[in-house]
Amino acid sequence: MKNELDALMQANDIDVLLILGAAAHNPAMVYFTGVVHVSAADLIKKRGEPPVLFCNPMEREEAARTGLITRSYNEFPFMDLLKEANGDRILAAALRYQRMLASLGITSGRMALYGSTEVGAPFMIINALQQLAPGLTFVGYAQDPILMQAMQTKDEAEVARIRRMGAVTTEVVGRVADYLTSQHAKDGVLVNSEGQPVTIGDVKSRIDLWLAEKGAENPEGCIFAIGRDAGVPHSAGTLTDLMRLGQTIVFDIYPCEAGGGYFYDFTRTWCLGYAPDEAQKLYEQVHSVYNTLKDEFTMGRVLADYQKRTCELFEAMGHPTVMTQPTTEEGYVHSLSHGVGLHIHEKPFSGIGMNDLLVPGSIFTSEPGLYYPSRGMGVRIEDTYYARPDGTFEILADFPKELVLPVRQ
Repeated sequence: MKNELDALMQANDIDVLLILGAAAHNPAMVYFTGVVHVSAADLIKKRGEPPVLFCNPMEREEAARTGLITRSYNEFPFMDLLKEANGDRILAAALRYQRMLASLGITSGRMALYGSTEVGAPFMIINALQQLAPGLTFVGYAQDPILMQAMQTKDEAEVARIRRMGAVTTEVVGRVADYLTSQHAKDGVLVNSEGQPVTIGDVKSRIDLWLAEKGAENPEGCIFAIGRDAGVPHSAGTLTDLMRLGQTIVFDIYPCEAGGGYFYDFTRTWCLGYAPDEAQKLYEQVHSVYNTLKDEFTMGRVLADYQKRTCELFEAMGHPTVMTQPTTEEGYVHSLSHGVGLHIHEKPFSGIGMNDLLVPGSIFTSEPGLYYPSRGMGVRIEDTYYARPDGTFEILADFPKELVLPVRQ
């Protein structure tokens, strides 16, 4: 949680956080600001002190909505800095950073860099700033031990927002199911009231519309894949594919609050009309593993233990897994779980070798699956869980787990 930031900064020998970019679709910035209409900003958090948001004066009132201390770039007039830099815009920007930092008493120390922005200009500006302020050391992480660690545990307000996104997600999933079952079948294909075949693209356009109506968005798209595509875990689906009866459909939807707020993650597998015996068996095996894991989740355990457990369960059923065949593209081919928050994938992670714990406040997925593109099918079941302070685990938005959606002939 945010109240851990100063301790995490100290534990990692970091004196300052510098976060670049907009206050939308920028998780590090949004963690402090919430989603507001600030298109470009710099947030500086000195250890032991509250964060300060520097912004364009045209966006000062939007910046004020964050509740943070805000300051205007006008305190450091860019045209004056540009003149001082003899027209070098990179150097002028570096001079502005130097003076922003100095105004907060920062002239030396270790500074961790964050933010989602174009990399070219910031890279050059930081290089120039290093020359202007040799006492500063800039730090970046392949595995972030500060913000990502703080984000792993959610407070009540964050949980409430993710819970709401779960309600939006399952409402939209329900509308998709209703849409599909309200059509009818002709020659083994779903057709609409005008007799035209229903396609993946038809379904996806409705998903985006229904999310937007609920104040959510799909910035990373969604997976709605049928047949062979369902056998490739992250195949988004082919827009022109027809909705054929008896083929597995993997529907993985991971929307967020409009503007890049909190995400939710959810998957169901369906067959329209009927399920062939092979698909039914695959589904029952995945469902069995899902239920076993649900009963075995324990607070304080390493999440990667459940990845190992998943592999053992599937291998006992005769399926290849990444535990003993790391490059397999059929069977169980991915990790079981990840955290969900302002990133769709964040701590805790369940990959082999990871040591993230299930702790109170964690929000994480459970998503076992089996994939056989060579057989034209795949199955995944996924829910998002909340590790509650009382030591129990709660599915934040439950929804029926039924393989077959009935279709009128």
